[in-house]
Amino acid sequence: MWHQVVTANMESKALEVIEFMEIAHLRERKMTEMSSGEARRFLIARALVHKPKALILDEPTNSLDLHALHIFRKTLRKIAKSGTSIILVTQNLQDIIPEINRVILMKRGKFVYDGVKDKVLTSNNIGRLFDAPVEIINKDGYYYAFGY
Repeated sequence: MWHQVVTANMESKALEVIEFMEIAHLRERKMTEMSSGEARRFLIARALVHKPKALILDEPTNSLDLHALHIFRKTLRKIAKSGTSIILVTQNLQDIIPEINRVILMKRGKFVYDGVKDKVLTSNNIGRLFDAPVEIINKDGYYYAFGY
């Protein structure tokens, strides 16, 4: 592409990441032919080729159906377990995978709470953040809000 030479090492790394991300079935498809979930996993694979220390994801689950959401979270967990840090910007508590340990809550552009996930994601803190009465439940490392 644009007169770039693809080396054997580059191709090998791409194949390694494709296998890691379990997206071999997408190799011959155009991005315009992929679902939202497939395209997101493909783009993350493209970033992983460079062996980043961290991935920064901003609202990565928007527009995903339940199946795509399940696959995406499973993929994020796999990436985190492999040693790549994940910085996740989200308004959905259930997007915070169990492997994420530190949480920062922001309101109007300012840090409101910062710390260990279990201490920050409480009913009181989330209720104050969103100005709504909520009950926060932790189930298998995922957090859910009820009652708003």
